[in-house]
Amino acid sequence: MESLFGTAAFWLLLAVLAAITAYHLGVAVALVEIVFGVGVAALAEGLGVPEALGTDQEWLRFLASAGAVLLTFLAGAELEPQVIRSQFREVSSVGLVGFFSPFLGCAALAYWGLGWDARASLLAGVALSTTSMAVVYAVMLETGFNQTSFGKGILGACFVNDLGTVIALGLLFSPFTWRTGTFVAVTLGVLVLLPRSTRWLTETYGRRTAAIRAKWVILILFGLGALALWSGSEAVLPAYLVGMALAEFSAEEVPWVRRMRTLTVGFLTPFYFLRAGTFVSVPALLAAPLAFVVLLGGKVAFKIFGLYPVVAGFRRERRERWYYTLLMSTGLTFGTIAALFGLTHGVIGREQYSFLVAAVIASAVVPTLVAGAFFVPTHLLPAARGAAPTEEDLGEEG
Repeated sequence: MESLFGTAAFWLLLAVLAAITAYHLGVAVALVEIVFGVGVAALAEGLGVPEALGTDQEWLRFLASAGAVLLTFLAGAELEPQVIRSQFREVSSVGLVGFFSPFLGCAALAYWGLGWDARASLLAGVALSTTSMAVVYAVMLETGFNQTSFGKGILGACFVNDLGTVIALGLLFSPFTWRTGTFVAVTLGVLVLLPRSTRWLTETYGRRTAAIRAKWVILILFGLGALALWSGSEAVLPAYLVGMALAEFSAEEVPWVRRMRTLTVGFLTPFYFLRAGTFVSVPALLAAPLAFVVLLGGKVAFKIFGLYPVVAGFRRERRERWYYTLLMSTGLTFGTIAALFGLTHGVIGREQYSFLVAAVIASAVVPTLVAGAFFVPTHLLPAARGAAPTEEDLGEEG
């Protein structure tokens, strides 16, 4: 038991140091957590004690998986439902092109350019097709664009883009059997009943018992996650859909969402992102840096060339077009989830995983920095943005 608490304390120490570092650098804390994971793993391997990190201990794997599930749920839950309805053409067009352009382009690039096999190439396409909802959401809050139709449209397009990634990951790499059919049927039934049952539970017991809404939602997420694993899928796949089903409820229960975010970001997701970083092989990156450059360049290039003409159909001003396109070129959470899924299921090897995660991490930083430095459409900012957002508001889950 002492070693368990000692290992947990060490990982949370890394999380605290990552949060401090992220604050001073002005980047998403999840990004720094992954980088810290990479560095600590390289140090442990250099000292010949990689097992000292406890990366493969069952309890740590569970906390990391739980963090990914709740983070995925929050990404879906914090989308405003009316955005999809009021800007349907823009959101759906940008989101679909934002998924298919890098998915097809990067898969082809990995297959013919890097010589990966078909399954590994498709996995690369999925991992590099994402847009980081969490990074974009934090940027929207920090700038005040979340109060504008422009910012809400970007968030809606991010949601459609990442939903395509989630569906593609399930369809391409989860075997369809009678168990899959059972999982799909049960999930659909839960999604239909969930909004009304959650409201009833809240109205009946929510003001009288301790955190029953959190317990109820986590019960649903873990239950569907267990069913997904039983069917041969991944626990994070139904979490986005659960978040979407409860998006309207979550918009009305802002304090509850903030508490869920604090639990997720403050305790669970550091284990996920730090652990994801420990699987990156630094020697592999140093031995073949060209593969990293090709994957990063492919992701950003296919996003830009695919999206810019589409965005131009809805946004006339040059800065708006480039800001929109560059933010849609970011990736982090779902890219690392897809890459880790491929590694743990034998679709890709550790070297390929290292290239993919490094490319995903870089895509979270480079387009965001360029967009913020050169293309912020300040003429769209609200005249009065109010008080500065709190740490809970910013949603630092990455």
